[in-house]
Amino acid sequence: MAEDLVSVNPARPGEVVASFPTTDEAGIDAAVERVRVAQHAWSAVPVPARAEAIAACGAALAAHKGDLARLVSREVGKVLVEAAGDVQEAIDMAAFVAGLGRAPWGETVPCEMPDKLAFTTRHPVGIVATITPWNFPVAIPSWKVFPALLAGNGVVIKPSEHAPACCETFVELCTASGIPRELVQVVHGGGEAGALLTRHRAVRAVSFTGSVPTGRKVAAAAMECGPKLVSLELGGKNAMIVLDDADLDLVVDGAVFGAFGTSGQRCTSTSRLVVQRGVHDGVVDRVVHRARSLVLGDPTVATTDVGPVIDRRALDRIDAMVRAAVDEGASIVAGGEPVAVTGCEGGSFYAPTVLVGVERHHRIAREEVFGPVLAVMPVDDFEEAVDTVNDSRYGLSAAIYTRDVNAAMRATQRLDTGIVYVNAPTIGAEIQLPFGGTKHTGNGYREAGRRGVEQFSETKTVYVDYSGRLQRAQIDNRPPV
Repeated sequence: MAEDLVSVNPARPGEVVASFPTTDEAGIDAAVERVRVAQHAWSAVPVPARAEAIAACGAALAAHKGDLARLVSREVGKVLVEAAGDVQEAIDMAAFVAGLGRAPWGETVPCEMPDKLAFTTRHPVGIVATITPWNFPVAIPSWKVFPALLAGNGVVIKPSEHAPACCETFVELCTASGIPRELVQVVHGGGEAGALLTRHRAVRAVSFTGSVPTGRKVAAAAMECGPKLVSLELGGKNAMIVLDDADLDLVVDGAVFGAFGTSGQRCTSTSRLVVQRGVHDGVVDRVVHRARSLVLGDPTVATTDVGPVIDRRALDRIDAMVRAAVDEGASIVAGGEPVAVTGCEGGSFYAPTVLVGVERHHRIAREEVFGPVLAVMPVDDFEEAVDTVNDSRYGLSAAIYTRDVNAAMRATQRLDTGIVYVNAPTIGAEIQLPFGGTKHTGNGYREAGRRGVEQFSETKTVYVDYSGRLQRAQIDNRPPV
């Protein structure tokens, strides 16, 4: 008999948040079958009616925003204001996707033959498997579930083992709002459950958000049982460029929020601060001062600035990376160690950390930390800054701070990332625009925006010939050779 999956409060790991049975192979088969039956009926529902059901989900999320935000804070350690933002993102996604229910579903194009019509439309893929991370336990499921449902699909979702309760609550609110209960199924477990779901022959599309190594395994597993649509969102090593003419007050605000918001546990977190030498020391001094003043503590307390990282394993990994950076020649000027917080015994807290003297070849400059660690790297000019940012296997998000509009526009063209910010940190994506990156960050798909529906549907091209005779395109309307 499989053991239950238990989630705990990372601020107080002795506190159990929720417990769910781990789903075995038979359970996954049963969940997929329930979705298969329900999806057949759902695909026949008019798209505007699907959209109305999704809008109702958004209304339910809004009505329960406070309770759901507190659950997010307890289960994954986000401070309350960020937990509320997580839920709000799902509310916004529901509104946006619902709006697409009455938007164009394809395009009509001219035909080269008379009395002939050609157009495209979208067709559901069938059953979508989604594997979601813990760091956005409500927002990211909404990015996947709502577009998939609007496209006419059914969904089986496997949340992270660290955030099962958030996902269960999200789905419960959706099904209580009019989404057919059998249409969205939640399964629980670790890598084995994910692999079983991904390989399932009835699953036609897989959407995964997580680490590069796991993403590679997901992609390989998906191809074992026939071709599937596979979308991967895998991480980043995001950098903020600061030029000499930048507004330094704005820079410091952005660097602190970008690096230490969500305890640095966003795929878009600001991990590298690439600073022109003329302002390097001043920026470092001010960021260090702010980092040292941040309050670590219980994330459900409103005065807390930085909550815990997700667990002790993550804490140890982050600390090991900081130690390795020092061994390679970097210096710690703020933080650099685990912190014991009164009232949060056993909590996985790591001090907001600033490293200087970091060079491109250092591990801390190349690998994703996923923790509250900012590596500062000095550069001589714009050209070196852009080259430094692009010298990474990741390409998710980048930012530039400058008052020079020409430099800003050149950066938007030359930075090899899927997202570029000007005078804003590397975090803060909005749901109406595509989200994703280049290189090892993913496999070319984009989530959110109109692309969200596209990644969960197939394009169907339709030709209607009402001429009453055989018309041979490229033959009848062109002279023979």
